[in-house]
Amino acid sequence: MVILHDPRCAEYGSALRPEQPARVTRAAAHLRRAHPDWIWREPSTAVTDELLRLAHTAGHLKRLGEARDFDADTPYFPEIADHARRSVAAAIEAAQHALATRTGEPVFSLMRPPGHHATAGQAMGFCYLNQIAVAALVAQQRLGAKRVAVWDFDAHHGNGTEGILQDREGLFFASVHQYPGYPGTGTRDHGSNIRNWPVAPHALRAGHMKVLREALDAVVAFAPDLILVSAGFDAYEHDPITSMTLERADFATLGRWLRGTGRPAAALLEGGYHEDLPLLIDEFLSAWNIPG
Repeated sequence: MVILHDPRCAEYGSALRPEQPARVTRAAAHLRRAHPDWIWREPSTAVTDELLRLAHTAGHLKRLGEARDFDADTPYFPEIADHARRSVAAAIEAAQHALATRTGEPVFSLMRPPGHHATAGQAMGFCYLNQIAVAALVAQQRLGAKRVAVWDFDAHHGNGTEGILQDREGLFFASVHQYPGYPGTGTRDHGSNIRNWPVAPHALRAGHMKVLREALDAVVAFAPDLILVSAGFDAYEHDPITSMTLERADFATLGRWLRGTGRPAAALLEGGYHEDLPLLIDEFLSAWNIPG
């Protein structure tokens, strides 16, 4: 298991907000303690505007440097553009690792801010740059992956990823998410490459797991050279900002399923706001890391 992590990602934010530094500091401490044999790397990729413009507008990149809030959930922080670029760097290096090894060695980006709500031209929902969309486009256009699929199991719809990848040949997006719920999108499929599975609040976990399996099966049917995972852990039954019912063991099941695809894959941390987040990440990664 390879963990891509830069401690500087905890140098902004507030404990008063759900998306706070403790999400990654506590997760990193737990994983280092529980798995001393796992490999930790600090991402070093230089994320240029040229790479970011694969997914984002020039106007959006300029706006990230302006000292004013984007919305109530997405405030401006000093150097937030640099923090967001480091998340993108980790995502790109995770994709590179998955494609370079092709041995099934799992790789996980333990970074913040998350990204799947950021659209081509707007920061929103705790997200400033859409690192998984950038990584998918870099993998396809620069790393030789002709077909790239994104499996998003965060409790919130990855509206930004959907909008950026929609109608692009060789790219596929599958999302399972709570609806009704933020951001109020993801109620239908779009074209041949966007699939959505909205799940009602408080839905039985068996039904939720069933559609998660359907979504991953659709990803596999796309025959991707690379699977990228928006790994959000806010579908957990105790998460404070959602109304879903998954248990700890269910995240281990998702990890086993991902391992069972036999395809190069990389996962990125998105949501997850309960104090059990380190344990949920551990369940997912440990199960994914077991051969067989």
